[in-house]
Amino acid sequence: MSAAGLVLLLTACSKPAPEPEPVRAVRTLTVANAATESQYQFAAEVRARVESQLGFRVGGKIVKRSAELGDSVKAGEVLAQLDPQDLRLSRDSARAALVAAQSSYELSAADHKRYQELLAQGFISAAELERRSTELQAAKSTLAQARAEAAMQGNQARYATLVADASGVVTGIEAEPGQVVAAGTPVLRLAHDGARDVVFSVPEDRLGLVRELAGQKAALQVRLWGASRTLPATVREVAAATDPVTRTVLVKAGIGNASVTLGQTATVLIDTRQQGGAAIKLPLSALVEAEGKTSVWLLDAQTMTVQPQPVQVQSADGNSVVIASGLVPGQEVVTAGVHVLAPGQKVKRFAGVGAAAPMASADATAAPSRGAPPASAAPAASAAAPGASH
Repeated sequence: MSAAGLVLLLTACSKPAPEPEPVRAVRTLTVANAATESQYQFAAEVRARVESQLGFRVGGKIVKRSAELGDSVKAGEVLAQLDPQDLRLSRDSARAALVAAQSSYELSAADHKRYQELLAQGFISAAELERRSTELQAAKSTLAQARAEAAMQGNQARYATLVADASGVVTGIEAEPGQVVAAGTPVLRLAHDGARDVVFSVPEDRLGLVRELAGQKAALQVRLWGASRTLPATVREVAAATDPVTRTVLVKAGIGNASVTLGQTATVLIDTRQQGGAAIKLPLSALVEAEGKTSVWLLDAQTMTVQPQPVQVQSADGNSVVIASGLVPGQEVVTAGVHVLAPGQKVKRFAGVGAAAPMASADATAAPSRGAPPASAAPAASAAAPGASH
């Protein structure tokens, strides 16, 4: 075999050289500070600042309820009534015991006075007078006990009537006439007149933001259902524990004596523009997760290569994210095509819509081949015809 044939044989058996990796086109964005204009919204409900459950201070059978759900009541107004028969009997018994104790005390006091005179005349001993003094003290204590018992039974009889301790609106009915209730059993729920609150729940990741607003006047805005205007609100109370089911925290914000309806639906607005100045914002598509870390691809304009840069995300704002650290203004970040890049890979900037124009014109030239030939193809066909005749 000749040397030339051997060279050709070796060339045919060797592996072809790998094709160069294509230069990918990517979209980029120059990092700059931007104002954070996030606004969080939470569903809320209007409630009374003070809402109490009212019940009888004694047990018994309810014979009458004069308040209905939604009624407006005044302080001191009768809301419900227990059967007072047994309570009146106990009161009368206590009063009779008081009369008996009073008589016994008066008798002991008169005897003690007489025995003092007899001792002065020498008819009795000092020990006898001392015994009479002890009886007088016992009668006095019994009288005091009877008075207290009579006063208590008198109060018990008055407790058979349930009255409103403040003006407000009845928001709940817990017991009906004919029902036997124990002392303290809730019968009515009363929302007191006065200041109103909006109550809403926030997720755990927003709890820090709400706590920072606690006590700041008009830090929140409340929009009532169906209304366009908003009311200023102040965070008044943040629950100390997270709800075990929803994993949210209950927050109460005061709106003062605003003209609202109890139970009305509202939306609480928290504008984070009040919480800080400028921040770095990137589209969500610029982020990539690698080895448990959030990163972006930085473009080196000198070498036109990309390198990963870990970043820390502060919060999300729609389709954008706010970057807390890892980037500085002026850096160029890849915003599209991030999942097909590798460290040190060469890229080129995507030229925009205009870059697709050459491809579109090439397609337009090729398209007529499926139908009638274009006019510009006719001269070529005629020029080739003479060659065909030879």
